[in-house]
Amino acid sequence: MRIGDAAAAAGTTPRALRFYEQRGLLPPPARTASGQREYGPGEVAKVRLIRQLLAAGLTVDDLASRAHRFDLLDEDPPRRCGTNPGPETFAPVVFARLAALDAEIARLTGLRDKLARLAATGGADEPGED
Repeated sequence: MRIGDAAAAAGTTPRALRFYEQRGLLPPPARTASGQREYGPGEVAKVRLIRQLLAAGLTVDDLASRAHRFDLLDEDPPRRCGTNPGPETFAPVVFARLAALDAEIARLTGLRDKLARLAATGGADEPGED
């Protein structure tokens, strides 16, 4: 199927498919004699997987570092991150992203607490607070 049909089947846009290809998440697709991209069901499934992983909080860079191992996620059942967490699995990427999210949550919680204190005191900083 052509790029527009493949994008629609995967729930995304042709631009996203080109972007995933440029960033190494998708291998270059087969081309027709006229040079148009051709996608099959396997590529559509991979795009759906990419979109699920991005929606779960992983970044494009996270996925690009493991794009060559998307096959691990095609296993039935999919391999768990904590099972045999070698450097070629998704476990290091997932655990690093979890740590980054935890750090960002802590930072945002601190900002929220500071703002709540400012609101409670009418905008006056408490002594010793930065």
